[in-house]
Amino acid sequence: MKLYKRHILYICIYFGLFFSPFCITSVEAKDFVVVIDAGHGGHDPGALGKISKEKTINLNVALKLGKQIKRNCPDVKVVYTRERDVFIPLDRRAEIANNAKADLFISIHTNSVANNRTAKGASTWTLGLAKSDANLEVAKRENSVILYESDYKTRYAGFNPNSAESYIIFEFMQDKYMSQSVHLASLVQKEFRHTCKRADRGVHQAGFLVLKASAMPSILVELGFISHPEEERYLNSEAGSTTLANGIFRAFLSYKREHEIRMTGSSRTILPEETDAGRAEETNTAQEKADTTREKVNLPRETAQKPAASATNNTGTKQNTGKVSGGQTDNGSPVFKIQILTSSRPLASNDKRLKGLKDVEYYQEGGLYKYTYGSSTDYNKVIRTKREIAPKFKDAFIIAFKNGKKTNVSTAIEEFKKKRNK
Repeated sequence: MKLYKRHILYICIYFGLFFSPFCITSVEAKDFVVVIDAGHGGHDPGALGKISKEKTINLNVALKLGKQIKRNCPDVKVVYTRERDVFIPLDRRAEIANNAKADLFISIHTNSVANNRTAKGASTWTLGLAKSDANLEVAKRENSVILYESDYKTRYAGFNPNSAESYIIFEFMQDKYMSQSVHLASLVQKEFRHTCKRADRGVHQAGFLVLKASAMPSILVELGFISHPEEERYLNSEAGSTTLANGIFRAFLSYKREHEIRMTGSSRTILPEETDAGRAEETNTAQEKADTTREKVNLPRETAQKPAASATNNTGTKQNTGKVSGGQTDNGSPVFKIQILTSSRPLASNDKRLKGLKDVEYYQEGGLYKYTYGSSTDYNKVIRTKREIAPKFKDAFIIAFKNGKKTNVSTAIEEFKKKRNK
């Protein structure tokens, strides 16, 4: 009798787990992990405005963003670096993301310019070498957080956030997530323009310590300028903080959907209805500007665009459908090229975006047409060519192919050096 009752109990538990939506949801593994980092906190107030502190704005938007994701994406795990007003060291923030095995890291901040009450607008940043003094100053301000840590010289290997020389290390960094990071940044900026109606200050790079140690696609968002009276009021308003969180959320949805399509060929993520008739064209322009950002690294960018149905090219440019055209070598040496721009559709040979370059090639990746110039197994030669076209394509960067397939450019450079030194 006891054995019979035990069998009945097991059967009830089994069917209860099988048919209960609650139980299914509770035991279902999360497919995607996003870490949301509210910048500053505790005894580190961040930038100071006339009526508020940066740390408060950052946390407010971060919590709203996380709430949006939790409410609409049951397959996503949201992890916060902080959920209240506490100080978290920069390296600990990255550690939280790495330990969570995050798919994305989004750090939320508020900008400021000393003695300037006119600067306004939102921007999004990725890791890299600052290409202007203004970009460097943003990185210095955000990295100065480490000065609140008593042992920062030891923890950050002597890094001085206020010394320009310390930032040279970012010139030689090889960030394999750069392409994904830049793409997400471009999506965020698109939403800041359209959904949030904010002044667009674009996608930039700088040496942020909090992004340096994160092992996943990572961005740092500057919501606006606390030093601008009008923007400070907006950032502190319920409408403003909600709108900004919603803009980042929409960008996150787009990125997640594209990620799923790239990984599985389909997506369960539903995007909000587009409200602006000109969004699609604007998105293409933003992506083209943001795609060509770094010289030494490029991995496939995630995109929701479907590959072209035909490999036929009527544009006058040479086609490279996922393989390098003429990139096969007898000795299997890597082939280096300069990526100059990206488009959602083939370009005519006389398209103004090509700026008069001849013998331009393209390859298809993620449904996008990525245009390249120059082709050589000699990395130094490609470097020289890149310098020649730099006035026309300031953000061009070098990519590599091996045996007709795209490969990690850092690995290709190392192989080139070894063969050269033989």
